[in-house]
Amino acid sequence: MKILLVEDNERVAHFVKNGLLEAGHAVEYAASGRDGMNLATAHTYDVIIMDRMLPGDIDGLGVIEALRGAGNKVPILILSALSDVNERIRGLRSGGDDYLVKPFAFGELLARLDALARRVQDTHAETTLSMADLSMDLLARKVTRAGKTVPLQPREFKLLEYLMRHTNQVVTRTMLLENVWEYHFDPQTNVIDVHISKLRQKIDAGGARPLLRTIRSVGYMLTADD
Repeated sequence: MKILLVEDNERVAHFVKNGLLEAGHAVEYAASGRDGMNLATAHTYDVIIMDRMLPGDIDGLGVIEALRGAGNKVPILILSALSDVNERIRGLRSGGDDYLVKPFAFGELLARLDALARRVQDTHAETTLSMADLSMDLLARKVTRAGKTVPLQPREFKLLEYLMRHTNQVVTRTMLLENVWEYHFDPQTNVIDVHISKLRQKIDAGGARPLLRTIRSVGYMLTADD
């Protein structure tokens, strides 16, 4: 998922962002309501995590109300230290889809984000990707080849998802750095080569017909064509 995190507490933001990245999600971050609203209106996200109390001229609820007023229907999870039931009701009535009280367990945060994303996927988005005998279930986060489960780490899953969404297309290293690792610069490491190698070993294992090709000096391609 591509997630926008709006949180002014640096410690909380660092904890949440790192946890989401480790879980294989892409994260953009804003430390104020105004910056959060600018990002939310300029880009598309699967879910927004919104703190209630933010510095500046607009707080979390103000951002939510502005987004809803503009017709933005992105799912929003409110984070707040305000635990009173009336405050939770106010947050949900302002346009929030869920409300999580601080302090919280990170596992619960992930579960709530998955639930919000499923609501949208269940209504209009595709839930599976497939090519040849390779299949990816985006809801269950499960990959199979010829009916056999292929165990993938979160980053490998995200990498394969991107490749499957660009089947039969050459995908460059720059495209992977920007869309899978969220790097907008070349870190000058072999991180892509390592992950491609591991992914190829898993999906093309057991003598199966190779699907993941290296296009020399250009990039990579997921294809069943010779």
